[in-house]
Amino acid sequence: MPCSPTPSPPAARLRAVHVHLAGRDVVRDVDLDVGRGAVTVITGPNGAGKSTLLEVIAGTRQPSAGTRTATAAVAFVPQRAAVSDRLPVTVRDVVTVGAWGRTGPWRRIGADARAAIDDALDRLRITDLSRQPFGSLSGGQRQRTLLAQGLAGRADLLLLDEPTTGLDADSADRIRAVMRAEADRGAAVVCVSHDPAVIAAADHLVRLEEGRMVATASV
Repeated sequence: MPCSPTPSPPAARLRAVHVHLAGRDVVRDVDLDVGRGAVTVITGPNGAGKSTLLEVIAGTRQPSAGTRTATAAVAFVPQRAAVSDRLPVTVRDVVTVGAWGRTGPWRRIGADARAAIDDALDRLRITDLSRQPFGSLSGGQRQRTLLAQGLAGRADLLLLDEPTTGLDADSADRIRAVMRAEADRGAAVVCVSHDPAVIAAADHLVRLEEGRMVATASV
């Protein structure tokens, strides 16, 4: 009999994860496997712990209890960029930071990394903005730049926090298209969102309420 293919391990796995912040339980006893080749959307009311959970998946926040393991390189795209408008960095500079996982910070960018940067700029339709100061961009242009930064490292675990909030229709459509394309190439894409269009495009939905995972579904 033919052998069934061995399923790929999850890109990230959380077990009994608990996060206590500022005197309260923000995330409570969450178990989650983040599958490859799929878009997982985390939704729920404001204050439910969604962004904190995303930070745990990213490895940027340690759980107070429980475990987080990951088998994939991570690209984390926050909702807001911590970049001063006065800092003299261009769009290309910001996207280049994403390639540092391939080259190491401040090292010479080789041909492969340059190609990845050019590809990310093109996919987000911001090549014509590459020499513009990041601080001069609109909200939609900034969010597309940050997503291009995430793509430049060609990570297999892509995490996005409210990527389409407050954006124009073209920017939101482009970001949703890139999320799907990344999942189709085999990456695990995890997105915190209230956007009905993002939720409708999900392969898996996770709903949080008061820090607890109250529902999961495959769409």
